[in-house]
Amino acid sequence: MIFASDNWAGAHPAISAGLAASADGYASAYGSSELDKAVKERFSALFEREVAVFFVATGTAANSLSMTLVSRPGGVAFAHREAHMLQDECGAPEYLSGGGRLHAVDGALGKIDPVGLERAIKQFDPAFLHGGRPMAISITQATEIGTVYQPDEIAAISATAQHHGLPLHMDGARFANALVALETTPAEMTWKRGVDLVSFGGTKNGCWCAEAIVLFDLEKARELAFVQKRAAQLFSKSRFVAAQFDAYFRGDLWLETARHANRMTARLAERIGAAKSMRLAWKPEANELFTVMESSTAEALQAKGAVFYPWATPSAFEGQLAEGESLYRFVTSFRTTEDEVDRFGDLVG
Repeated sequence: MIFASDNWAGAHPAISAGLAASADGYASAYGSSELDKAVKERFSALFEREVAVFFVATGTAANSLSMTLVSRPGGVAFAHREAHMLQDECGAPEYLSGGGRLHAVDGALGKIDPVGLERAIKQFDPAFLHGGRPMAISITQATEIGTVYQPDEIAAISATAQHHGLPLHMDGARFANALVALETTPAEMTWKRGVDLVSFGGTKNGCWCAEAIVLFDLEKARELAFVQKRAAQLFSKSRFVAAQFDAYFRGDLWLETARHANRMTARLAERIGAAKSMRLAWKPEANELFTVMESSTAEALQAKGAVFYPWATPSAFEGQLAEGESLYRFVTSFRTTEDEVDRFGDLVG
């Protein structure tokens, strides 16, 4: 009963097979192979326009190089207070961008509040030399607490970004999970709503190690190529990242794996919703679920083989934690089975 993280799940067999098929023979290096080119064309087809695609090793690299591309001296990027860039990347965006800062914005259920965003941006007058100046806005889709920005919510933040002349970045480590939750298309969830660049994740959803930066402004592609190289993220044998994405997209495998993960979270939510020993902290919308339970209950479940993590209470959490209660995170993946979910459900009654 492994609900620790979708990062714990191994690779999908089809993706492993794709890697194995690409392991033999020769192919030109540094993104110039025929497979690299074909996969990048596939990205353009998915997004319904020509895009520039840059493979990187991790989601942290994708976020950090995105911030590096949009950085400016004294630059400040705005993200939700619990965003991965702020909480879990050890200052990598600041480090790799050469000093760009991240500024926390509040909002309920892991999503930036547009009014709070406007207020935060106004704290940094571009004409005031000593305070720094706005450089970007970043949203996380799906969010760090398993919720999903609706298209109109993305558009509202984009309107603020455009008003201030700021690029809008989307951290899509769980891009596919959000996409299938919304039942929309990559184009409708991104550039048609004003997103300028995307950290596109595959690792959490069945790949071995495959992340990408998707850039909609082709004029900035050459600049990002230099950013990628200087950050040591230009792989010589990039065909092995391309091979993963090739298998990931074939037959819409990436949507199938994401749908399965989301279904398992919904199934888990049903079982927890009927339990007496715990309760849902809020309704899950993708493949992450958060519960409230007593620490003693969590320890008993872990002793019986359930693997999950305690989680810090979000700043905008509107629920109540009684004495001895804590928040816990459960994450499902393409490898999660109905049997795992139901065995856990039986444990909690």
